[in-house]
Amino acid sequence: MLHSEPIAALATAPGIGAIAVIRVSGDDAIAITNRFFRGKDLTQQPTHTAHFGTLRNPDDTIIDEVLATVFRAPRSFTKEDVVEISCHGSEFIVRQILQRLVAEGVRLARPGEFTQRAFLNGQFDLVQAEAVADLIASDSDASHRAALTQLRGGFSKQLIDLRQQLIDFVALVELELDFGEEDVEFAHRDQLRQLMLSIRRVLHPLIESFAAGNVIKNGVATVIVGKPNAGKSTLLNALLNEEKAIVSDIPGTTRDVIEDELFIDGIRFRLIDTAGLRSATDKIEAIGIERTQQKMRDAALVIYLFDAASISTDDLQAALTEVHESGKPYLLVGNKLDALDTARKQQLEAVADESIHWISAAQHTNLDALRAALSNRVRTDAAVQIGSAVVTNVRHHDHLTGTDNALARALDGLDSGVTPDWLAMDLRVALQHLGELTGQITTDDLLDSIFSKFCIGK
Repeated sequence: MLHSEPIAALATAPGIGAIAVIRVSGDDAIAITNRFFRGKDLTQQPTHTAHFGTLRNPDDTIIDEVLATVFRAPRSFTKEDVVEISCHGSEFIVRQILQRLVAEGVRLARPGEFTQRAFLNGQFDLVQAEAVADLIASDSDASHRAALTQLRGGFSKQLIDLRQQLIDFVALVELELDFGEEDVEFAHRDQLRQLMLSIRRVLHPLIESFAAGNVIKNGVATVIVGKPNAGKSTLLNALLNEEKAIVSDIPGTTRDVIEDELFIDGIRFRLIDTAGLRSATDKIEAIGIERTQQKMRDAALVIYLFDAASISTDDLQAALTEVHESGKPYLLVGNKLDALDTARKQQLEAVADESIHWISAAQHTNLDALRAALSNRVRTDAAVQIGSAVVTNVRHHDHLTGTDNALARALDGLDSGVTPDWLAMDLRVALQHLGELTGQITTDDLLDSIFSKFCIGK
């Protein structure tokens, strides 16, 4: 696979811009580009060098002045010969250059084909290849760090090493099958047990990190709930610093779900304002309240907001019971601090018997402290370790879980003294999952499914 048909694609975002970059990779990529490049002879230039010149039509008219950067195999992203053409960011110029490349025998690249070639040529494993797409799509410090950790090897290099050790043991177990009548044991069971336990110790934190990884990748679904007129829409507007939701003294103003995003300390929070929790007075409000309850069930974090100036102690106790029953992580937030005296605060704190975050959404009082509390609530979750190896991909989670389940069955088999053929069967399942996870075992359908989600030029 080190030399294959040349492909080309626009590597920068489509549209008008200062510059555009067209990537060409594959067999004779440098020589093909050199056919209509006027400047230094690109075929004679060393790798990792950039050269100014012009690209020409067959009639020798100029398409554009460009900078051609040469990367020679295997010292390129794809491990093939690569030329990156930096031209002016005109859609017309880009089309002209791509048409000239096609006329010279280059094929337009499929989505993700450059990264797919890099994987197939051994530049990195499949987990790292998928991290390329995650890095491009990252929109927060947390998602960027998670993708970068995976791109640099993350957990996959460790799993590849452990898989190889497991392969060695499986080979010995299967060798025992050839001597079934002689009752020999080539694979020392105690050593095999220790290896499987070691692999599971690596797997368990990764599996448990998936909930946090999903939050990092997709944002923290944070639902603001409470009674009508508690100030939920005012709080949403204050946190976003814009008039996103309609604010009114009329109870039940918010009848549908309103969403927007807020970044705090590199973490993306998906803030969701909801209809007030109460008995509905009409069909439309009932639908809004049902959506509120559904959002609470789906939320990663709940902000329960109450009007501290008017809520009764019984209502506060009932609210706490409702939040506890949801089973969701939450922050209890008391609004309208400006209307409270010390005695009233102490009374409500005694009823709640837990930390209350006091704010005034209308006056923007203590909002910075609330933002910090939101960030800390996520970061102190045992699974969220920003910058450490976390699992953000469903495919990875499924294979890690499958590996762990197979190893658990194999350990149970050791305890019950199963025959080598049954033991080998579970070990092979574990090897299959690990191999598919890292890309050591692949199918065309799997690769097409993964890389088809990439952008064309990557």
